[in-house]
Amino acid sequence: MIGSDLAVMTPEIVLSLFAMGALMAAVYTSKDALAPALTWGTAGLFVIMAIYIAVTGEGSREAFDGMFVDDAFSRFAKITILLSAAAILAISHDYMLKSDLLRFEFPVLITLAIVGMMIMVSAGDLIALYMGLELQSLALYVVASLRRDSVRSTEAGLKYFVLGALSSGLLLYGASLTYGFAGTTSFDGIIAAAQGEIGVGLLLGLVFITAGLAFKVSAAPFHMWTPDVYEGSPTPVTALFATAPKVAAMALFARVVHDAFGGVVGDWQQVVAFLSVISMFVGAIAAIGQTDIKRLMAYSSISHMGFALMGLAAGTAQGVEAMLIYMAIYVVMNIGTFAFILTMERDGRPVTQISSLAGFAKREGTKAGALLVLLFSLAGVPPFLGFFGKYAVLLAAVDAGLVWLAVLGAVASVIGLFYYLRIVYLMYFGEERDALDGGMGLVQYAGLMAMAAILCLGWLPGVNLFGIEAPAQAAAAMLTR
Repeated sequence: MIGSDLAVMTPEIVLSLFAMGALMAAVYTSKDALAPALTWGTAGLFVIMAIYIAVTGEGSREAFDGMFVDDAFSRFAKITILLSAAAILAISHDYMLKSDLLRFEFPVLITLAIVGMMIMVSAGDLIALYMGLELQSLALYVVASLRRDSVRSTEAGLKYFVLGALSSGLLLYGASLTYGFAGTTSFDGIIAAAQGEIGVGLLLGLVFITAGLAFKVSAAPFHMWTPDVYEGSPTPVTALFATAPKVAAMALFARVVHDAFGGVVGDWQQVVAFLSVISMFVGAIAAIGQTDIKRLMAYSSISHMGFALMGLAAGTAQGVEAMLIYMAIYVVMNIGTFAFILTMERDGRPVTQISSLAGFAKREGTKAGALLVLLFSLAGVPPFLGFFGKYAVLLAAVDAGLVWLAVLGAVASVIGLFYYLRIVYLMYFGEERDALDGGMGLVQYAGLMAMAAILCLGWLPGVNLFGIEAPAQAAAAMLTR
């Protein structure tokens, strides 16, 4: 019995053993000298595990009496998480090496965080949910403070830790209320207890769990940590925060509301819709006044999570499918954008001021063109792929009868267009002053161009979103069955 349970968790076990083996290897070597090889090895292992999950995954399996679920939904999320983490490690290598930040702990902590994320998206029980969430969070608290000689980095890690502890407390309190009134921590048991009309106790449990999860996806009004942590953390860490953890948290959010509370959609739909609206407008409006590109990306992330929550608020299989497609496109856009941000330098020092991009297109036309594609896609301008992501969640909201939510989403999208266009205007028409002089490594250049190409070509009829629609549809059908 235990053998079959462990077989279901093969990817998680392999990554855990790899992390522990890397720690042991570091003890008997010169530690940081091992870091470059370990970083590439970790990225390669992530890709291998993603392929393994894609090839071997079939049907739905459970382990440890339903605490761990391997189904189409978790596999879609895991593949997205693994590939995005591998891409971030690859494009970050040169930056970390140049900044003397490449410690052997970095890929090990990332691996442990990814294991936590994979457990999160496969959780079939509130205890498994919390274990995965804390494994991810504890590792990310440390990497946020990776730049030990920087007050801002230390501050970012401390803020993330303190506010993360608060959100974990909210989630735990909600879980305890849910257990008290449902009599079980299993999602199957909770959904059986919450059929039809739920009592005040279960409703309060759902509200507290939702608040805790909203913090993890940086949805307003639980977004207060995001701008400071994004700005203070080393840029590769910011790139990681903007991708894999967002997918994991959003997938966990979907699993909780559909697997545990799927019988009472009306009780959580309005709460999620409220979070969606607030996030879209807070992100869109607050980003307008930003002068630092990392803070701008933080508010952009808050706004995008609002759009993803719109798909979830629909409460239908179509909404979950739209949310998964949106998150996959969102990850591609952020990987490409951060591949560029990682190369912003002047006199050998990283630069994050938006004003430093003035006149950039006159010197680096190709790179500026690729960044333009990424920014237009983030803004949802057709025919780039970001437009189709927003269209999918807007359509899901309309089909679910939430026309008001779709209208507000369209308004927020138009507001958000301003700060993306401002960067494009600066690049092409701004007066060049203190020009960027940093070069772009081969991997970063390839990442920038590849992501831009994906966003340009993904809408073509023969390409059809690179085939992710069918897996997303199967994943959504599995979750909302």
